[in-house]
Amino acid sequence: MKLPLLEEQNLKGKRVFVRVDFNVPVENGKATDKTRIEKTLPTLELLISKGAKIILGSHLGRPKGGPEPKYSMKPVFDVLSTLVKTKVSFSETVIGPEVVKLANALGEGEILLLENLRFHKEEEANDPGFCKELAKLADVYVNDAFGTAHRAHASTEGVAHLLPAFAGLLMRKEIEVLSGLLAKPERPFVAIVGGSKVSSKFAILKNLLDKVDHLLIGGGMAYTFLKSRAVPVGKSLVEPEFESQAFQLIDRAGVQGVDLQIPIDHIIADNFDPNAKTKSVDKMGIMDGWMGMDIGPKTIDNYVKAIKEAKTILWNGPMGVFEMDKFSKGTIEIAKAISKSKAKTVVGGGDSIAAVNKAGVADKITHISTGGGASLEFLEGRTLPGVECLLPKEGK
Repeated sequence: MKLPLLEEQNLKGKRVFVRVDFNVPVENGKATDKTRIEKTLPTLELLISKGAKIILGSHLGRPKGGPEPKYSMKPVFDVLSTLVKTKVSFSETVIGPEVVKLANALGEGEILLLENLRFHKEEEANDPGFCKELAKLADVYVNDAFGTAHRAHASTEGVAHLLPAFAGLLMRKEIEVLSGLLAKPERPFVAIVGGSKVSSKFAILKNLLDKVDHLLIGGGMAYTFLKSRAVPVGKSLVEPEFESQAFQLIDRAGVQGVDLQIPIDHIIADNFDPNAKTKSVDKMGIMDGWMGMDIGPKTIDNYVKAIKEAKTILWNGPMGVFEMDKFSKGTIEIAKAISKSKAKTVVGGGDSIAAVNKAGVADKITHISTGGGASLEFLEGRTLPGVECLLPKEGK
């Protein structure tokens, strides 16, 4: 994607509205995880070094179209103030003459953080009037919130049509890494896809089938694939409406020469409970009254073998009920195998990111995607409105 480079722009003295993703967990008025704030620091430091006047906008949580104190950006302001070496101020309002005055009064390299954008219902409605009000705050628009790029909201899409628009460094890195995966992956390309429901991942599986050499399936979604082949799955999670599509995907993989693997053994339980009775089943089938909770040792060995030979690896979704320790081995072993690989490795999805953190190998992953739903839609091959609006317009 030919995105104009923020580094090449003259921003001295210019007001720059930056859409950031500061949607962080807050407990008792304190932000408990600052990862998302830290991820935006390279963009902020670039803008500070260029002498820009920086206005930051983000959402936090899901307020119902009006101010709710528990969703205030104030705890984010408290953290941000400690992370940057410049003056940071806070605006309790998002639009209007008072905020315009604060934005205009900023010194070069100073930052103004706005209150929660979603305190206005017009934000999610991408209301044209609200877009114009936000545009009054700045001369230039930058989007560094890849996690919201699949939403056509006022601050993620609408304002980009009213001001010169650029991708922030984090946004651009996400786009470049994920585009590279889909366009020119070094081979063999191994995709490991897990999670509980095949319905939420089926579009990705279909898109990846045309790109990958190996497709390794785990998690609850694997049982729909097994059931589609008449393998007994006991009372494991199955989505009957996706059985025929799962059956066809396996067939299509065979025709295309893609190595699609599903679990050949399991760790099972008599109940969905951390204290349930468990046992290992060394074959594909699961007996009545039991449910699959994790991939078994033979499956782990098969998946690790494919990972060792890979030059490019994408992982999205856990291999089992990872949040229960006794069913986390498959997911942790996959995380460790990926970390030892010399391949280009990309990990996305909350549980997969939690797994590489739990296994202590996050620093050995080439790229950890912050995108969530945006990453999934990008990998499905869908156009993201928050990215599309940053591309150079025809004739400009």
